[in-house]
Amino acid sequence: MMGPAHSLSGAAAWLGVGAATAAAGHPMPWPVLAVGALICAGAALAPDLDHKSATISRAFGPVSKGLCEIVDKLSYAVYKATKKPGDPRRSGGHRTLTHTWLWAVMTGGGASLLAFTGGRWAVLVILFVHLVLAVEGLLWRAARMSSDVLVWLLGATSAWMLADILDKPGNGADWLFTGAGQEYLWLGLPIVLGALVHDIGDALTVSGCPILWPIPVGRKRWYPIGPPRALRFRAGSWVELKVLMPAFMVLGGVGGAAALNFI
Repeated sequence: MMGPAHSLSGAAAWLGVGAATAAAGHPMPWPVLAVGALICAGAALAPDLDHKSATISRAFGPVSKGLCEIVDKLSYAVYKATKKPGDPRRSGGHRTLTHTWLWAVMTGGGASLLAFTGGRWAVLVILFVHLVLAVEGLLWRAARMSSDVLVWLLGATSAWMLADILDKPGNGADWLFTGAGQEYLWLGLPIVLGALVHDIGDALTVSGCPILWPIPVGRKRWYPIGPPRALRFRAGSWVELKVLMPAFMVLGGVGGAAALNFI
């Protein structure tokens, strides 16, 4: 799928989680719901860090472009080193390592560890990165028409303001993890969810997605999980633009309303 659809699906997924926790009698504080949805929307772009033409490659200028090239080469090397006889030959690393459940868990766990050990500045960096990605994804055309510096300023100021809101008692800095020093451990959860939602979205397209790696399936270790081919679509097709994106908007709206006990 394309960037906007990935980001919308990520936001809708976190709002759905918020609705589920509210139904279970443990509603999220509204700042956790809002910030988690934005982080998840940004994290839903992150697996495409292995593609030099993806939205994320443009998000941070030369830094993200250079990082995309490194991740692409790393992913390709891992693919060649671990593929089985049934896996096809490839010329690059797109839709390999960063499109797996293991990568999702590692990035989310790494973010939680960084927030736990790095304090406020680490939290601000995590928020900044994912808020910039959320702007790039959710406001795709507007972000492309704007200066990168303006998008970065928006991400930085939003990160600072949202961190201040979360820090206030009862607003969710210690949501789910209430022990001393465990504030913001939950930040890794929307990152894991966003990456997995991205992978599931890509699994619906023609190429499928090797979400299960490194678990082998038959003669393949990089088995492209997906529905029957008749139900798959091409990225950027009318199915994505006219069916899935409106559905994500509706589901996100319903989930958010339910999470806030409006319905």
